Amino acid sequence: MRTDRRGESLLLSDMGSFLPWGSLILLFLLLQSILHLSSGCLMEERAALMDIRSFLMRAHSLIALDSWRKDDDDCCSWELVKCNNETKRVSHLYLSGVYLSNLTIPDVPQYLNSTVFSAFHELQYLDLSSNSFRSLSLEGLVGLSKLRYLDLSDNTFEGCFPETIGRIVSLEVLVLNYNNMNGRLPTTAVENLRNLRQLNMSENSFSGNLPEPLFSLPHLKILDLSSNNFGGHIPVSSSSGPISLEVLDLSINGLSGTLPVKAFGNIRNLNLHGNLFSGSLPVSIFALPHLKFLDLSYNNFVGRFPINFSSEPVPLDVLCLHGNSMSGALPIERAFENLLNLRELYLSSNRFIGNIPTFLFSLPHIEQLNLSTNYFEGPFPINPSSNLSSSLKSLRFSQNNLSGRLSFVWLGNLTKLEEIDLSGNANLAVNISGWTPPFQLKQLLLSACDLDKNIIAEPHFLRTQRHLEVLDLSNNNLSCSMPNWLFTEEATLQVLNLGNNSLTGSLDPIWHTQYSLSSIDIHMNHVAGQLPANLSSMFPILSVLDFSSNNLFGDIPTSLCEISFMGILDLSNNKLSGEVQLVFLLIIPCY
Repeated sequence: MRTDRRGESLLLSDMGSFLPWGSLILLFLLLQSILHLSSGCLMEERAALMDIRSFLMRAHSLIALDSWRKDDDDCCSWELVKCNNETKRVSHLYLSGVYLSNLTIPDVPQYLNSTVFSAFHELQYLDLSSNSFRSLSLEGLVGLSKLRYLDLSDNTFEGCFPETIGRIVSLEVLVLNYNNMNGRLPTTAVENLRNLRQLNMSENSFSGNLPEPLFSLPHLKILDLSSNNFGGHIPVSSSSGPISLEVLDLSINGLSGTLPVKAFGNIRNLNLHGNLFSGSLPVSIFALPHLKFLDLSYNNFVGRFPINFSSEPVPLDVLCLHGNSMSGALPIERAFENLLNLRELYLSSNRFIGNIPTFLFSLPHIEQLNLSTNYFEGPFPINPSSNLSSSLKSLRFSQNNLSGRLSFVWLGNLTKLEEIDLSGNANLAVNISGWTPPFQLKQLLLSACDLDKNIIAEPHFLRTQRHLEVLDLSNNNLSCSMPNWLFTEEATLQVLNLGNNSLTGSLDPIWHTQYSLSSIDIHMNHVAGQLPANLSSMFPILSVLDFSSNNLFGDIPTSLCEISFMGILDLSNNKLSGEVQLVFLLIIPCY
C-alpha cells in the first residue's frame, strides 16, 4: 500500500474528528519517537561514537573500527557497542585496547575527553582499559546515572585518585589497576560510592593509611589494593561485627598491626602476603566459617603453628604461611581435624623443627606440600606402607636435614605427581630404580642429595619422563659420561643443571635443536673436547650457559653471538682460545 505525507495528514485529520486533542498529542509524540528510533540508535549517540572514531584515527590507532560509518544509521550493530533492546540507546561500550598507537603526536591529546560520553544517557558499562591514556578527566561521566561498571585499568594515568569518581555514585564496579597513580585515597570520594560491589586499584603507587569508610561500604564484596605503598593498620574494629567483604587482597604493601579476625566473618579469600604484620598467628583465623584461601606469607609472624582442636570443619583449602619466622614443631594430627579440605599447604622458609608429620601426606584432598627451607630432621616421612593421598601433585622438602632413605617406588600410587624437590638434604639417600612410574614429572630437583649414582648412567627412569621441564642433579658427585642422550630429540626441558659433579666425555655436536631450553649448567665437571660450532642452532633461546671449570679446549665458536637471548655466559677455567675479545664484543648487543 502506497502512502504519502498528504495521506498521513488526511488520516490524522480523520482521527482528530473522533479523538480528543490530548490523545492526538500523545499519538503524535509516540509516532515521533518511533521515527526517531527507527534508525537503530539516537543521532546524538551516533555522533558521539563518530567523535571517538575520529580521535582514534587522528592518533593513528591500529584499530580501524571499520563498522563505525556515517552512512550506517544503526550504531547498535557496530562492533564494540551494545544497546538496550527496548530503548535502542547505547548501554555498553567495550573500548579496551582501541588506542594502540606507538606514535606520540604533538597535536593529538594523550587522552580521550570524557565529555564525549555525556551523550550516552543510559550507559551502564564502560571499558577503557589497556589504552595507554596518560591523563584522566572524568567530568563527562558524572551525569551518567546508570553507569555501573567502569574499567580504566592498564593505562598510564598519573597523579592522585580523581575525586570526580566519588560523584559517580551509581558505580558498582571500579577497576583502576595497573596505572601510575599515587598519593592518598580521599575519604570523601570513597565514602560516597555506597553502591560499590567491587573495587580494584592494585599495581599503583597509592600511599598513606587506608580510609576507614572503605571497609564500611555496605555492598562492597571484593577489594583489591595489592601492590601499592599503603601503611598503618587495617582500619576495622572487631567489635563492630563482620564487614561485608568476601575477597580482600592487601598484599605487597607496608601494613602492620594485628589482624582484626572477628571482622573477617564473611571473608572467603584473604591475601595479606608481603606486609609487616607481626606477632603470633591468632588461632581463631582457622575457625572463620567461609575462609577458603589464606595467604599470610612474607610477613613477620613468629611463634608456633596455631593449634585449633575444634572438630568443626572449615572450607580452607589453600594455606600460605611461607616466608615468616614461625618456629617449633608442627602440631599433632588432631590439630588438623578441621582442615581436612586443605589442597595446598606452604610452610617453607620458616624455622620449624622436628619430624615432618606423616599425616600431612594422607590429607584427603592435599595436592601441594611445600615445607622447604626449615630445620626439619629425622627420617623422610614416606615408607612402603605409607597411606599417600592420590591427589598429591607436588612434594617440596628441600633445604632441610632429612635423613634415611626414599625409594621412588614408594610413590607408585601418585599418578598425578608433577614436582619433586628434595635438594639440600645431604643425608637423604634417594633411590630411583629402573621402573616405569605412573606419573609424568615436570620438575625434578635432587641437588646435593645422597643420590643414586646410576640415575644418568642407567637412565631408564628419566627416559620415561617425557614432560620434564626442570632437571637439577647438581652437587651429587655423579661419575659417568655427559648425558648426550638428553638432547638426541627435541625435549620439553627448559632448565638443566648438572653442575659440580664428575661427568666426563664430550659435547656431542649432533644434538637435536632444543627449542625450549633456556638454561644449561655443567660447571665443575670433567667434560673435555671442543665446543660445538653450531651452539646457536642447538640452543636458539638460551639465556644462561655455564660450562666453566671443565676441560674444554679449542676456539670459542662465534655462533654464540647469534643466541639473541643470552644473558649469562661463563666459559672460564677451561683451555679455550681464539678471538675472545671479538666474540664478547659481538655478544654484547645480544643482552
